[in-house]
Amino acid sequence: MTLGFFEVAAGLVVLGLAVYYYFTSNMDFWSSRGVKGPKPVLLFGTTRDLVFGRMSIAQHTTLTYEAFQGQPLVGLFTNQKPILMVRDPELIKDVLIKDFSVFSYRGLPIASKAEPLSQHLFLLEPKRWRPLRQKLSPTFTSGKLKDMFYLLRECAEHLGSFLEDFVEKNPVIECRELAGKFTTDVIGVCAFGLNMNAIAEDDSKFRKIARKPFDSSTLSLMKNYLRFAAPWLMDLLSPIFYDRELNDFFIGTITQTMEYRKKSNVKRNDFIDLLMAIKDDPSKLNDIELTDTLLAAQAFVFFIAGFETSSSTISHTLYELAQNQPIQDKLREEIVEGLKSHNGELTYESVKSMKYLHKIFCETLRKYPPLSVLQRCSLEPYTFAGTKVTIPENTLLWIPAHAIQHDPENYPEPEKFDPDRFEEENVKHRHPSLYLPFGDGPRNCIGARFGIYQTKVGLIQILKSYKVEVCAETCIPYVVDPKKFLLTPLDGIKLKFRKVVDK
Repeated sequence: MTLGFFEVAAGLVVLGLAVYYYFTSNMDFWSSRGVKGPKPVLLFGTTRDLVFGRMSIAQHTTLTYEAFQGQPLVGLFTNQKPILMVRDPELIKDVLIKDFSVFSYRGLPIASKAEPLSQHLFLLEPKRWRPLRQKLSPTFTSGKLKDMFYLLRECAEHLGSFLEDFVEKNPVIECRELAGKFTTDVIGVCAFGLNMNAIAEDDSKFRKIARKPFDSSTLSLMKNYLRFAAPWLMDLLSPIFYDRELNDFFIGTITQTMEYRKKSNVKRNDFIDLLMAIKDDPSKLNDIELTDTLLAAQAFVFFIAGFETSSSTISHTLYELAQNQPIQDKLREEIVEGLKSHNGELTYESVKSMKYLHKIFCETLRKYPPLSVLQRCSLEPYTFAGTKVTIPENTLLWIPAHAIQHDPENYPEPEKFDPDRFEEENVKHRHPSLYLPFGDGPRNCIGARFGIYQTKVGLIQILKSYKVEVCAETCIPYVVDPKKFLLTPLDGIKLKFRKVVDK
C-alpha cells in the first residue's frame, strides 16, 4: 500500500515533534530545582559558543559567572545534559574535599579505541584512578625532586647556552616556544631518562608530538565535542580519529625504553622505573589489567601536562614582568642574592629561599590558570549544604577557577599584576577555595611540586642574565585563543631580551 502525501507529512511532523521533545524535555531541569542560569537553546544548551570555537571555556564561564552574581549555584546545559556551576567557596570545598567520595570522578568519558592514551590518571574513573594514584605518588615527593634536581640544573644550563647564541642573532623571542622547548627537555630527562634535544633542535620529534593534544583544527574541535557528548561514536569511528603517529610513537617509545632498561639492568629512579616496578608488582591494584598502553598513558599525561602547564606559566610570567619593570628588577635582585648566598649555585635550597619569586609565581597562576574549569561528576544523589538543591547521580559540576580568580570581590583590581596578594597575611585571610590553579583535595594535581620547581628554575635561568621588555610585536592587551581548551594567547607572547650587564 502506497502512503499518501498526508500520511508522509504527518509522519514527519510526529518524528519532528519526537526529536524536539527529546532535546527539550530536560530544559526545566534547573528551574524546577530553583537554580538560576542562562536560557538554553535547542541542540546546544548554553554552550553554543564553545562548540563552534567562538569563545574559550575561560571566557564562557567567566561571562556566566559574572551574569549571576550572588548565586551560589548556576544551572547550565551542554546539549540537553545539565551542568551545575558551583560559585560558593564553601560548597566548592565540600565538593573537592569534605564530600570527595561523592565527587571523585571527573566525568570525562574515555574513548579507549580512538584514543588509547586517554586512559590516564587525569581522566580515569575512581576504580582505576585510586590505586594508580597511590602507586604513582612516590615519584613526586620532595625527596625525589631533590635527587633529580641536578638534571633540572643541566637543562637550565642548556637553556642559558641557547639564549646566549639566539639573542645575539635576534633579541625578539616567542616565549611560549622557548619555554616549551625547555620544559620538554626537563620532562624528557627527569621523567623518562631521554635526551629530547628540544632546545637545540627546531624540529624535535617530541615537541611535534607534544603539540598534538593541544591542536585546534576543525577535526580536533570535532573530537573534543564527541569526546564529551558521544565517546561511543568516537570509538565507532576510531579508524578516522585514531592518531597513529601520536599513539605509535609514544607507546612505542615508552615500551622500548622499559624493555631496554630491563634487558640492560639500567636503573635511574625516575618515572619509567616506577612504571616498571608497578608492572612487576601489581599488588593492591584491584585486578587492573596493566597493559603497556595503560602504563604508557600515565607517562603520556605526565609529559604533556608537565611541559604545557609549566611552559605556559613561564611565558605568562615573562609577559607580566615585561610590562612591570619594577617588579622584574626586584625579582632579579632576589635571584642574584639568592644564588650568591648558595655560592652561585642553582640548588633546590636556593630556589626554595626565593620568597618574592614564589609570590610572582602564585600571582601568575592567579591571573592565568592553565585549567580554567575544574570538572567533577556526582556518583550518587547529593544535596548541597545550606540549600534545597539536590542533584541526581551522574550530574556534572563545573568549578570556574578562572572566573573565581578574576572576581574583584575576591581579588580587587583583578587585571592588575600584584604579587603582594600572596603575602602570608593576605593568603591567611582568603578562603582557600578562591585559589585553585592545581585543584584541591585528593584529586589535585599530582605533579604540582615538580611543576613549581621546573617553572621557577626556568625563570631564574632567564632572568638572572636577561631583562625582558615589550616590543612592537608584543600583543597588549592579552587576547585569549577561543579555540584552545587551556588558557592560551591568540598570537603567542613575543618579547625583547636584553643581556643584563653585571655591575
